[in-house]
Amino acid sequence: MNATSFNRCNLPPWVIASHHFDEHPQPIEIQGVREENRALFTALDALEDPDARARRFDDWVSVRFQLHHWQAQETAAAQRSLRNSYIRFLRGWGVDSSSVEGAVLKGWVESRIGIPPTFHRAPLGRRDGEAWGRYVADRTRGHLFTSAIDAQLDLLYAFTQYELARRRPGERWITLWRGQGALPKEDVVAQPGPREWVVRVNNLCSFTDERERAWEFGDVVLETRIAVPRVFFGGHLLPRSILKGEREHLVIGGELRVRRILD
Repeated sequence: MNATSFNRCNLPPWVIASHHFDEHPQPIEIQGVREENRALFTALDALEDPDARARRFDDWVSVRFQLHHWQAQETAAAQRSLRNSYIRFLRGWGVDSSSVEGAVLKGWVESRIGIPPTFHRAPLGRRDGEAWGRYVADRTRGHLFTSAIDAQLDLLYAFTQYELARRRPGERWITLWRGQGALPKEDVVAQPGPREWVVRVNNLCSFTDERERAWEFGDVVLETRIAVPRVFFGGHLLPRSILKGEREHLVIGGELRVRRILD
């Protein structure tokens, strides 16, 4: 996976994209997010109930980006831009990761972390190729009628990392599973063991923290122990998220060390 030269976080993209990152996790800080929203995280510190923290986060995003004022807008386009919050994009991913919403989420990883996507509707090759053009077009359409969606996603990632630290204090890793079809040979970087691989995955991909549920999505189930900072979002963290029922986790990709699970 070719990382870009630029990102908006505290670590170089090639460090985060490497499977060695999972062996030596480091916090990922998106530039300025915690500082600009210090009052939010101070308020969250005072709340013991996870659902109350989720509601406080949702209210903060609504007020910060004026999402609750959508009915007061004079045009349909303006109303739509405020109604299309981060929730819409999570739900769109849950339906189809190669949707317009999926392109926006992959684009966030590309711009903030510096890891470009490898798949959107089709394998992505050259940046001047047809497949890449479709990805850019979908990403542009997703941004067209939204209010600062990348900034909303910045906050979502910061909240996810905060909430995981509250719920799993001191834990640096999380074990997740992914069900899929056959493992493509071109995605294999190395094979350290008989059922172990280092694989190259898309810059954002779905896993679950329930092993049995992974079998619902393919006859090949891969287990991975990833660094907590790779978790962009966990569906169980927000009551309004469509991803909650599947215990879906959206993981920042690159190279991952995985092990095939036999049923």
